Amino acid sequence: MTNTIDTLKTYKPEHEFLICIDSDGCVFDTMEIKQKECFIPNIIKHWDLQPFSKYARMAAEFVNLYSTWRGINRFPALIKVFDLLADWDVALARGYETLNTPNLRRWIEEETRLGNPALEAYCAEHNHPDMHQALAWSSDVNKTVGEVVKGGLPPFPLARETFDSGGKLADLLVCSQTPTAALEREWQEQDLDGYVFAIAGQEAGTKTEHIALATEGRYDQSKTLMIGDAPGDRKAAAANGALFYPILPGAEEDSWARLHGEALDRFFAGTYAGSYEQDLIQAFEEQLPDTPPWKQ
Repeated sequence: MTNTIDTLKTYKPEHEFLICIDSDGCVFDTMEIKQKECFIPNIIKHWDLQPFSKYARMAAEFVNLYSTWRGINRFPALIKVFDLLADWDVALARGYETLNTPNLRRWIEEETRLGNPALEAYCAEHNHPDMHQALAWSSDVNKTVGEVVKGGLPPFPLARETFDSGGKLADLLVCSQTPTAALEREWQEQDLDGYVFAIAGQEAGTKTEHIALATEGRYDQSKTLMIGDAPGDRKAAAANGALFYPILPGAEEDSWARLHGEALDRFFAGTYAGSYEQDLIQAFEEQLPDTPPWKQ
């Protein structure tokens, strides 16, 4: 994804404001269908979790949809699912044993481009079973997404209208941990790609890196806004000194209505930061716990 990285580094702003936008679960209502119909069935299949499928499904849904880990890259999310199962008495009672994934864990810590291209390059040079298993799983996830999420899903109500009005005063950028090919397909299918100057996916680095590359020396922190539905989006904004607007999981329509009708005007007027933003972030954080329900 050198071209995407170069675009982020060299883009010449057309406006003084920058709006960064997550995709899955934020613009498109794709998180539930992708996780429940594509990711999780393939976790159970490729990692031989059939005897513990009930608990694997619950753990994976918690990590990827209903917790503070919502929206993180697929590979650390996978490891988090394994770790939750290893600490769950009912799964252990069924005979679950911690999966042997030392190379995958090390790769996640060391690799800065957590996507299939980097994993394929690794597997071409190493014969580590856990890495080849991870690649087979991730490749099948992508294949299943292509088969299941056919024709794309429309954006949440007022998302398009927000881009239309926001794009008159700000440059727009997609920042996501979804593979770039899938992002490009989904934004093109809904005729939204014309609103943004770049679509940055997992191959171009983390969301924190996307924002850093796009803003360096060009946009003031107080004039940069990240729109997202996951704690990782908030952290990426904070790491770059940018503002954050949360799309609340389960209340996406209301969130977009508030952004379109109120928050966007505040952002452009310079009155968004402070108590207004903090109240939104507090409500957002309260919705995504770090303790699974079976531990409460």
